[in-house]
Amino acid sequence: MNQKKEAIYDARELGVPKMLLLGLQHMFAMFGATILVPILVNTYFNGEGLSIQVTLICAGIGTLFFHLCTKLKVPAFLGSSFAFLGGFHTVANLDTGIFKDMSMGEKLPYACGGIVVAGALYLVLALVVKLVGVKRVMRFLPPVVTGPIIICIGLSLAPSAVNNAKTNWLLAIIAFAVIVIFNIWGKGMFKIIPILMGVVISYVVAFILFKCGVHNPDGSAIFTFKAVKDAGWVDLPPFQLCKFNITSILVMAPIALATMMEHIGDISAISATTGNNFIKDPGLHRTLIGDGLATAFAAAFGGPANTTYGENTGVLELSRVYDPRVVRLAAVYAILLSFSPKVAECIGSLPASIIGGVSFMLYGMISAIGVRNVVENKVDFTKSRNLIVAAVILVSGLGFGDGITFTVAGTSITLTSLAIAAILGIALNAILPGKDYEFDE
Repeated sequence: MNQKKEAIYDARELGVPKMLLLGLQHMFAMFGATILVPILVNTYFNGEGLSIQVTLICAGIGTLFFHLCTKLKVPAFLGSSFAFLGGFHTVANLDTGIFKDMSMGEKLPYACGGIVVAGALYLVLALVVKLVGVKRVMRFLPPVVTGPIIICIGLSLAPSAVNNAKTNWLLAIIAFAVIVIFNIWGKGMFKIIPILMGVVISYVVAFILFKCGVHNPDGSAIFTFKAVKDAGWVDLPPFQLCKFNITSILVMAPIALATMMEHIGDISAISATTGNNFIKDPGLHRTLIGDGLATAFAAAFGGPANTTYGENTGVLELSRVYDPRVVRLAAVYAILLSFSPKVAECIGSLPASIIGGVSFMLYGMISAIGVRNVVENKVDFTKSRNLIVAAVILVSGLGFGDGITFTVAGTSITLTSLAIAAILGIALNAILPGKDYEFDE
């Protein structure tokens, strides 16, 4: 990895004002996607889902945890993970066993408990990586397994995007179009915040229509601002402790398989961008520990899983300022912002149609990342064993719907379609001969 010209590795030489602005830029880059996760989850839980305030403070603290675990060397921001949306959706719809008579708000802590276990799996992989090396571990988790699993995550969420968008197709199309325009033709900072621009511009259009007396096609109001009026300017985030149940654990924990692979890809991308091999120093085991602890901490107090953000890698590439200090400034900004309920409620007033328009892009991108994972690693689908592994994962992940429910020792357990797909994919990949994937350390 060659060191790039004119790169700045110590932002202090730019002066404090510029450092503060660079930190603000990183916050804007992560903000749109990070707050969108609790907004989406709230639609699954009928408004009793994740808190934007808790999400922001967990993202900030989680990022600082990550930096401590990686010896303050890796310029990564940890924001909300979209990979777990399918798990949240599944838990919200559980109606067997202890979940039968629960309200949506009562189910949420169990979803978070499953994420805590998922975070713990990062620590297990980190230990294995430290003991046996990255190459040996990756033999069991090649792209022919992880790629189709990621594809299933995005496609399983597609109906949710359509259901939200159809509440007002005009606003949904505007949100989608703005994201596309800024992502392809945007310049400078605007090019790396297309999601935020899509949300902001479509929100402004929706507000103008609202003031002009326009309603959704079904006759409902585009906005309701009662919660915004009632919220205070400053207050503590509404933390809630997670709870554990084997069914919710089996729903959420297997998703860590996909996010851990995403983590490895993100760290490789940051390494390539900055010219530093962070997989060697401070080491992949340390970055996994940081990500796992951040995820487990967030979920333990009622927040979503965290993950390293590609958006902030884009900021690094744009600015060529690779100092982790500016990323830690963004984390501090997120923590400070989390103490304003009124700001959180303003964000939460986002119409479902805009969420749908944004989701059209995001859910498709999740699946596209899975496709990219397969293509970039040159998975050979002329080999029958690779076709079989991918086919079984895709059919299982999309075909089992609500999964399989069974009873063990009087306890009702639901094995979700994603869990089934992951188990079968890993097993088939291990059993079938003809592996053709080599991980480059």
